[in-house]
Amino acid sequence: MSQLYKRLIRFWPRKSEKQRPSASASPFESRDAITRLLFIEDAPERVDLCFVLGCPTPTNMDPAIALHERGLAPLIMVAGHGPAPQKVPEAILFRDYAVKRGVPEAAIMLETKSTNTRENFAFSAPIIEKQIGWDRIRSVALVTKPFHARRALMTARHHWPAHLRFVMQPTQEADDFPAETWWRSDVGRAFVMRELIAIGTYAQQGDIGDF
Repeated sequence: MSQLYKRLIRFWPRKSEKQRPSASASPFESRDAITRLLFIEDAPERVDLCFVLGCPTPTNMDPAIALHERGLAPLIMVAGHGPAPQKVPEAILFRDYAVKRGVPEAAIMLETKSTNTRENFAFSAPIIEKQIGWDRIRSVALVTKPFHARRALMTARHHWPAHLRFVMQPTQEADDFPAETWWRSDVGRAFVMRELIAIGTYAQQGDIGDF
């Protein structure tokens, strides 16, 4: 656990602590402000490509499957290998999960080497250019965990062409710590605090747009 994370988490009150009204509340005490920053969701609409970021749980694929079933996403790309020792890349597991639920394998593109958000977009870019061509894509649905939506969007805007319009389609699983409930558990707060740190790290490394 990083020292910065330890410092941040100290500012977040435990569930058992009573909150006292304050005329000048610390930004770390304002879950509404944090929620508005990190959590983004758009209404489903037709897009040229649905891009799914890998993670340990293949239910990340569910929003992409739903878009495809409705005829809103003819093509899906899944990116991610996962932790280095992992034998089967997450992208392949996601593809198999979707195929079992009726998505044609031909409708799914894969990027299987990336191990983080930056690499998800950087490694996928040349594959998309080769197999589709960026000039043929105008809109992209981005699928990821709810608390990860802002960093995913900012990273996409840095590493992908500027003409793209993004439609955020985060997962809807209750245990993915959605905007309405993330602050109710220690685990949810920890994920969100780490995400704030990650955005700062990506900004310092020059890996995000809109900054």
